[in-house]
Amino acid sequence: MKNGTLTLIPTPISEKGELDQQAFHLLNTAATLNRENSLFVVEDAKPGRQRWINFKLPREIIESFVLYNEHTKVEAQEHLLKELKAGKNVFMMSDGGLPAFCDPGRELVYACHKNNICVTATPFFNSVILALALSGLRHDRFIFEGFIPKDSAERMKTIKNVLHRTETSILMDTPYRLKRLLEEFKEVWTTKEKKELFLALSLGETSELLLLGSPDQLLSKLTEFKQEFVLVVS
Repeated sequence: MKNGTLTLIPTPISEKGELDQQAFHLLNTAATLNRENSLFVVEDAKPGRQRWINFKLPREIIESFVLYNEHTKVEAQEHLLKELKAGKNVFMMSDGGLPAFCDPGRELVYACHKNNICVTATPFFNSVILALALSGLRHDRFIFEGFIPKDSAERMKTIKNVLHRTETSILMDTPYRLKRLLEEFKEVWTTKEKKELFLALSLGETSELLLLGSPDQLLSKLTEFKQEFVLVVS
């Protein structure tokens, strides 16, 4: 049986803000036409229900919300992974903002990657923060390295510095240097390396691809390298 998909649904910070139309259409369709195959996750019951109603989504769904927060995450994660493996789709919202960014939803995202369950998100305005949330990697502290230098010596110096950090790092580069970047990481990667790479390709596009693993694993899974990307290093 094919696994379901975990979809992160960014919501407005303001309680009166409007939900993105693509997110609205996705949730509305799931709540009406695909109800039996869908689960809806919120952080807390009262604000989650209020936002759902404000977004003018089907009211009857609020009685079946799954709560995923600091207090419920252990049992909720076990339940949601079981349902995802059974082919159901899960839609996760926070009390406002991007789910899985600096909240317990991160752990569910990471567990999905480890169980070969697809993770994606409806539109979000910042690809760097979106990639961080979609990675499931710890990011209590993180550093945005930005575009790394073109010069080979400077690039290797940057990569080695990243691998020695305790914080999560976020790197960018031009699409035509993606393969080179992964090969540079592979060059200094060791079998004892405890870090992981997360590669977010073509975010928001139909060709979106999210990969978690070592440089070798990422290189082996890619056939098309010239794509917009964000690289997260745990």
